[in-house]
Amino acid sequence: MPLVPARTARRRVLMGAGAVLAVLVGLLVWLSPFGEPEVTGDLTFSTGVRTGVYHRYGQLLEQELAQDLPGVKVRLETSEGSQQNLQRVAAGEADFTVATADAVSKYRLDGKPGATRLRGVARLYDDYVQLVVPAGSPVQSTRDLRGKRVAVGQDGSGVRLIADRLLSAAKLNPTRDITPVPIG
Repeated sequence: MPLVPARTARRRVLMGAGAVLAVLVGLLVWLSPFGEPEVTGDLTFSTGVRTGVYHRYGQLLEQELAQDLPGVKVRLETSEGSQQNLQRVAAGEADFTVATADAVSKYRLDGKPGATRLRGVARLYDDYVQLVVPAGSPVQSTRDLRGKRVAVGQDGSGVRLIADRLLSAAKLNPTRDITPVPIG
């Protein structure tokens, strides 16, 4: 009989040691300063023309992410503007972009490839349409632009989309009734 109590005592000691070890491991994990895992990876931001507002947004975002998420590398990809930006995101060539609401709406309504992949995340600012002419110009309305040189934006930009809509609403053909200049 003396063997049975010794075997039971050993078993109790082993079970107690296992429980103490489990508690110590749990405390070590709980108290260790492991913190959040570092976010890493590459992001492509389709911006716009180098001198435009969208590219500047990209530069500022790149600077902020470098401070807050140093493991994330942001690549800025210039473009002609909103329409090309949307094509890139829809095709998976860019991770995110900035685009005019008109361009997003048209892209989705036209059922362009990847349109269902697009999601709005934030409204950055109101983008008003402005028709600006020199003081003293005879142009008093959009219709008065007939025969004039008009800056209509890059081919793939939201500016071009809106300029074409504005000219068409004024019963002007954007390619025949004006001399379109592809600048913002």
